[in-house]
Amino acid sequence: MITVTFYYRDACPECDQALADLESLQSTIPHQLVKVNVDQERGAKDRAGQRMPFLEIGPFHLQSPFNRQDLQIMLSAARDRIDQLERVDQSGYQQRLEKGRVITSSDRISAFLSNHYLALLNLLIFIYVGLPFLAPVLMKANVQPIASIIYKIYSPMCHQLAFRSWFIFGEQAYYPRELAGINNVIPYEALQNSKEVDLLAARAFVGNPTVGYKVALCERDVAIYIFMLLFGLVYSITGRRFRTIPWYIWFIVGLGPIGLDGFSQLPSLASGIPSWLPLRESTPLFRTITGGMFGWMTAWYLFPMIEETSRETRRILQRKFAVIRQTSSLDHS
Repeated sequence: MITVTFYYRDACPECDQALADLESLQSTIPHQLVKVNVDQERGAKDRAGQRMPFLEIGPFHLQSPFNRQDLQIMLSAARDRIDQLERVDQSGYQQRLEKGRVITSSDRISAFLSNHYLALLNLLIFIYVGLPFLAPVLMKANVQPIASIIYKIYSPMCHQLAFRSWFIFGEQAYYPRELAGINNVIPYEALQNSKEVDLLAARAFVGNPTVGYKVALCERDVAIYIFMLLFGLVYSITGRRFRTIPWYIWFIVGLGPIGLDGFSQLPSLASGIPSWLPLRESTPLFRTITGGMFGWMTAWYLFPMIEETSRETRRILQRKFAVIRQTSSLDHS
């Protein structure tokens, strides 16, 4: 039988008329009516829009204003489509019908994820950026074995160079190289008592009680994930209303500055560089700004895309659940 999903709102004369027309067509084109109140069902208004009523019959849609003749044409087209599907692939079509009458574990998991994906993403990012700060806290508390595990877990995902990382519980929040040109701070070279920078040693150095202990993610990565989390929170608070930005905006505003700031430092880490090539070391401020821009713009590009997919999943499952609930209630009546 044809299933008609009818989106409506209360106090809607056009909705009442459409229901009466559907009822009058029931004898000539039998159909099952599933009613969805857009003011009560979450996400229904996003699907149906502002003009009510809105109808879905398989792949066919009908938006107000329409009349009884429009309804009849749409129902006839849906009936003809079902007849054609049954003739072409009767067994496959029947299997799909049977599957549509049962709420599976996959349906429940998909419904949960589509409704709560943003909270889960925010939680995962919070944990991901929070654990690196737990490592120096554990070092301070002399729980070094667990702190070492955190440093090792994040080691493949970040260079963890001490002169490009935050420190807590020490004299300074950072210990940049002399090349960065930051005045009135102890440079990293002074900590190592050497003008030469050993990258392996800088990576392995986690700190001590005097200088403090290193966060397990570098300054730039900390900024990236904190700003992704901030966007996720703003996106949630504002009702997920932001649209995804064009890819070229992400490329120019998000990727461009971080790429320029990061790659311009590479010659300063290599040996045998020609004297005419300018050497540069970024500062914690620039790393935070460029990392924050990349994190915010990346989240702005990705989160609305995920929301669009999740919204479509919610719509499909909402319709399926409504059909099953109504069928079940009719069977018990």
